[in-house]
Amino acid sequence: MDFFFNPKSVAVIGASTKPGKIGYEIVKSLLNSEFEGNVYPVHKRGEEIAGKTSYTSISELPSDVDLAVIALPSKLIPGMIGECAKVGVKGIVIVSGGFKELNEEGAAYEKEAVESARKNGIRIIGPNCVGVFNGKSRFDTFFQPNYAMSRPKEGNISILAQSATFGLTLLEWLSEEGLGVSKFVSWGNRSDVDEVDTLDYLQKDTETKVIGIHMEGVPRAREFMSVAEKVSPKKPIVALKSGSTERGAKAAVSHTGSMAGSMEVFKGAMKQCGVVVAEDLEQMFDLTKILSLQPEIEGRRIAMVTNGAGPCVAAVDALQDTKLELARLAEDTIDELRYRLPPFCIIDNPLDITGSADAEMYELSLKELAKDENVDILMPFYVFQDGPIAATVDDMVESLKELATGEKPIVSVAAGGAFTKKQQLRFQEIGIPVIPTADRMISALARIDWYRNWMINH
Repeated sequence: MDFFFNPKSVAVIGASTKPGKIGYEIVKSLLNSEFEGNVYPVHKRGEEIAGKTSYTSISELPSDVDLAVIALPSKLIPGMIGECAKVGVKGIVIVSGGFKELNEEGAAYEKEAVESARKNGIRIIGPNCVGVFNGKSRFDTFFQPNYAMSRPKEGNISILAQSATFGLTLLEWLSEEGLGVSKFVSWGNRSDVDEVDTLDYLQKDTETKVIGIHMEGVPRAREFMSVAEKVSPKKPIVALKSGSTERGAKAAVSHTGSMAGSMEVFKGAMKQCGVVVAEDLEQMFDLTKILSLQPEIEGRRIAMVTNGAGPCVAAVDALQDTKLELARLAEDTIDELRYRLPPFCIIDNPLDITGSADAEMYELSLKELAKDENVDILMPFYVFQDGPIAATVDDMVESLKELATGEKPIVSVAAGGAFTKKQQLRFQEIGIPVIPTADRMISALARIDWYRNWMINH
């Protein structure tokens, strides 16, 4: 599998001379990236593409090729597999559609291509996909141009997606929030390489800490559960399944040819092997972000501190439907907070230091709460728009660096416009995840708490 992410050379078969065409944009993505390997466009007339010499056939290439990316009509692809085998291709990404997701004729082409690949010892990702991305080497097979879609920096999250659209959306969200990716795979029809193969590869990948998976079905359910049960104790897996309704399942068949099963059966199976199930794409993003940035959460007792009480009230309400709980602060903690904070502060949990709170008050409060043995999770809420905190936010970022690398997880809630989003990026740069609403934060933490409990009992 490593040749998909770290090839020394790649051929783009079906390369195009016309900007905007899939075969052109794949070549352009490879050439515009920091990928240091050889890129060989293969074009029927051998014309120059994006300033790069092309070849009329793969047999003309000056050296063997590790990986081929194919963007040809589906009927031509089975015959191309044998040509790839002759030059030592180990893996093929088939970007083209028109296979089993379309009709019986397409299904026959897909079956023939896979049979040829297996006969020649070649692995296939796709068809009907966007392929792969390596955050470290910057290798990508995307036909989405850089000006239209940002790529995230190197990081510790790996994203596996049956739906390329879901996967690419997650990549852009991660990029926008300054978070990084280790590996990305879009399977599409997953005619050969699937979630079982990729999970097995990622359990040995030292650059991956958290794995997010989008699926429309689980054809090899037993094999998936077996490998997931091995991976989950080492690296949390967050899964999102589409196609849970009758209409959704029908749409999944026409999308990637996937047979989507019952959501309840899916959730039950995932619970057995320690996979955290997300309710939607937004929650999948929240979960992977928190798990990526924070140390392992070892308890469920939360201490909240705020300069605006409204979101804290919503958070306390949200706790009612979870096993999470408000920490009962130790008397020593309460006494110290009363002694050191101004008299207008409400010393309780949540700890309300009011709209007058500045960086110094937050630092004092959080450090005292972090010392409390009754507290497992620190959850500060911020209204960055308030003058006292807005004027001292630079000091706050500096003061939080020590807490961000401490033993107790710290997760923040803040919502707002451009100024707030700027602070969110700064917080996440030092390792503190910021979620915009209390409901989203509590919902994500409740699922992480379930995972913690599964780990204890596993």
